[in-house]
Amino acid sequence: MKSKLLAGVAVALTMAAPAAAVPADFKARADALLKASFPAAGPGAAVIVTDDGRTVYEAGRGLADIAAKRPITPATVFRIGSITKQFSAAIILQLAAEGKLALDDKVSKFLPGYPAPGGEATVAQLLNHTVGIQSYTGIPGWMVEANTNKAYSTEQMIALFKDLPAPSKPGEKWDYNNSGYVLVGAVIEKVTGMPWHQAVDERIAKPLGLTTIRYGVLEGETPNMAAGYTEKDGKTVPSMKIHMSVPHGAGALIGSVEDLAKWNAALHHGKIVPQPYYARMIARTAMPDGSSQDYGFGIGNRKVRGRAAVGHGGGIFGFSTDSIYLPNEDLFVAVFANSDQPETSPGKLMMQLAALAADDPFPTFTKASLNAKKIAPWVGVYKLENGERRVFLRDGKLFTQRSGGGELEAHASSDGRYFYPGSLTWFELKRGAGGTPAMAVFQEGAADPELSSRSGPIPPEPKAADVPRATLQSYAGTYSSAIGPMTINLPAEGPLTAQLTGQPPIELRALSTTEFRTIGADARVVFDVEGGKVVGLVLRQGGREMPAKKD
Repeated sequence: MKSKLLAGVAVALTMAAPAAAVPADFKARADALLKASFPAAGPGAAVIVTDDGRTVYEAGRGLADIAAKRPITPATVFRIGSITKQFSAAIILQLAAEGKLALDDKVSKFLPGYPAPGGEATVAQLLNHTVGIQSYTGIPGWMVEANTNKAYSTEQMIALFKDLPAPSKPGEKWDYNNSGYVLVGAVIEKVTGMPWHQAVDERIAKPLGLTTIRYGVLEGETPNMAAGYTEKDGKTVPSMKIHMSVPHGAGALIGSVEDLAKWNAALHHGKIVPQPYYARMIARTAMPDGSSQDYGFGIGNRKVRGRAAVGHGGGIFGFSTDSIYLPNEDLFVAVFANSDQPETSPGKLMMQLAALAADDPFPTFTKASLNAKKIAPWVGVYKLENGERRVFLRDGKLFTQRSGGGELEAHASSDGRYFYPGSLTWFELKRGAGGTPAMAVFQEGAADPELSSRSGPIPPEPKAADVPRATLQSYAGTYSSAIGPMTINLPAEGPLTAQLTGQPPIELRALSTTEFRTIGADARVVFDVEGGKVVGLVLRQGGREMPAKKD
């Protein structure tokens, strides 16, 4: 983004009008949202909302420790996951402002011998996820408890990925990258002469009085620390174990929503980094092709009902977090959950609370009977700027599917609109120019819809190929991929299926002897056979190809 635009952002933030008070019935409505989002007797969440620097709502719901029946409160401490990146980025910007490093400095300046092309990346490219190196969390088969549940030094963490092939050149492509923030931590250590987390403590936590913002390795001795949970076979169980040295500068901090609100106030009101560096921190990242990514340095850009907002979420074993700040309203919301598969996404509740506090709540829907005959004219393909969306009926139910995505069931509302359970997205079916069937999709409840017209009927499904069962059986097994282990299974009765860890199995239907399409998701699986032996597969989805080796 050009400097002129950056200056405009800075002015907008520093000259924001005083925030209006939240609606009079805000607490009652926020309580109702929280109650509807999380159970009282299972993992839950802590919530805080501040308006113009004042806490206008804070609450807890559910249990911080199920066995001990200890309730969650606003003082409960959670693993904050990738919200950590804000803190790591802020320290780098402090060091830059002090003249101790430059954002254009190369990684090799601080880590001599780090191989190219990663060593040629700049500090700024580490911060904005254009570094181009392999993210260690995407190393096939690495994110298993045997690897994650032990301590690592910074040097040992770097050794995991530094010699792996680079997916892209520095600055060429935006790709969320946890290895980049391990290197951010390493740069902090080289410049300050102390562990990166100690720098967080000395430069941020202690000066601001953030007693719960600390290194996750200390969680065993931290008062009010929540236990982390997951869901397995329909039951709530303790999450997979991880030593908190593993997430490093990318996600190793813990804290409470109360302390995150204090941090937010300090960061966005000029108490952490000087204004020019802050403006760059929250600015979008300009790409070589002229496009931009909604991400700056440890902070992403988004909108809440059309209002500008910045923030970051986090996901780590046992915990899910999200936070957002609306600068023109001086409004902050954070939601921390102690499950990595929570009943409600913290991001959804966060957005609902932010919109409610801004007195512009998201629409609510009451489920009504679906009139399939009425919908029939809208069944078909809708061309989008990138890809397409399909609308179809099956077994008396309405579904939509976007290119590269899975099938989503949509429910009819009593007011003629359509919505997705568990999501803020909804849509209308209407008539466009000349009476053409059209869709108006309000992504994440946006104020302005994504409009598209029906371009034609859905093409007939390709005929299934007849593949010998012995061939299908040869495909069964576990495959290591960049998105985690994939299991191909052939039950005694039933079709071939593919399953990623933590997800339900998906049926595979043969298009040829080696190529299969997924049922319910827009993807293809192509098996790689060499000399009569299955050696791997390629998952093709959303324009991407993800290879996997057979274990």
